[in-house]
Amino acid sequence: MTHAPVALITGASSGIGLAAAKALAAQGWKIIATGRNPERCAAAREQIIAASSSGDVTMITGNLALLAEARRIATEVQQLTDRLNLLANNAGGMAKEKVITSEGLEENFAANHLGHFVLTRELLPLLQKTAAASGPGSVRVINTASDAGEMIPGFNLEDMQNLQNWNYGMAYCTGKLANVLFTKALGKRVKKDGIVVHAFHPGIVDSHFFDCFDADAKAQVAAKGMQSTEEGASTLIWLATSAEAQENGGYFANSAPREPHPWASDETIVERFWLESEKLVASAEN
Repeated sequence: MTHAPVALITGASSGIGLAAAKALAAQGWKIIATGRNPERCAAAREQIIAASSSGDVTMITGNLALLAEARRIATEVQQLTDRLNLLANNAGGMAKEKVITSEGLEENFAANHLGHFVLTRELLPLLQKTAAASGPGSVRVINTASDAGEMIPGFNLEDMQNLQNWNYGMAYCTGKLANVLFTKALGKRVKKDGIVVHAFHPGIVDSHFFDCFDADAKAQVAAKGMQSTEEGASTLIWLATSAEAQENGGYFANSAPREPHPWASDETIVERFWLESEKLVASAEN
């Protein structure tokens, strides 16, 4: 008996996450999706079900800026399914101001990186189990990054949350570079399991991402030309399903390789980044 593949897509109550969920549902995938807003999640579920060939869709409401929420979501996923073929770490955004969460972390960095770091760590046994049963390349972790991560020379590895020098632009760029570094470090760790890990830049997408921008900033972005959410999700879907995308640890745009930030090729930096991420997670758990 052939089982339908299962995808967990974070940030799927709108934007490219929702577009990807609908596209994969139409291909027969079982969809588990997350979002922060209950009303938006409910509306998204109806859209995904309408697109689905099976109707097997579950929405989980939770805020990945809180690591306890990331662990809860992982637990719920493990209760819903005995296999996981795709983990799409897609949720994220840009904050207008520095906010420290109840766990003592900078909210934007937690939402863009640390929540997914914890979610992936908690789900790794399920991903490994699925890969062992299904074969190399059948399980993939896809991280939604951005060319914003290419716009900075790097960041302070001793202050990855930019607490000493915070501004919203640097915070977002740091989080997006973190997605690429996470991809490289994770890919190295799970290659032996046959799990494929990639990051991608979706382009400038007409979505709720720009809700925090003022009118002038929105006009400047719009002048550059925006893609639809379906266009923005196309690389995610390709990375999740294509036989061509089985090399590990890549960075992509428009369903083709893209040159990543130079830090992604520096193994010392990548490993230090992983270590510092573990330290921040531990600090929130204690």
